[in-house]
Amino acid sequence: MPRRAQSTISTAELDELIEQATVDCYNDAEQVTGLFTMIEEHLELPFTTTVLGMPVTVASVDVTTTDEIVAICTRDGHRQLIPILQLPVPDPVPDGWEWIEAYRRWARWM
Repeated sequence: MPRRAQSTISTAELDELIEQATVDCYNDAEQVTGLFTMIEEHLELPFTTTVLGMPVTVASVDVTTTDEIVAICTRDGHRQLIPILQLPVPDPVPDGWEWIEAYRRWARWM
């Protein structure tokens, strides 16, 4: 059985990333935008993960009109948006994944 990818970043480091992304933000929508910007700038794309037992390619990320960060996943010419909060952790994790972990930690506070 394959090993599940594990985070090596501490909660203190995640809190620092959250602070860096949201330092000048006045509300939740601005904080989502700040975190999205960091994810978009730092996450190495594309990468592969598994959704419902099928490999998919995460081609890009976006923010919805309801301020939710989503991964745009593709497979065999089909495209599906998956909320980052529900996206399975890929193995290996791509560079910049710590920003997704920071967003997930931030979302638990909200």
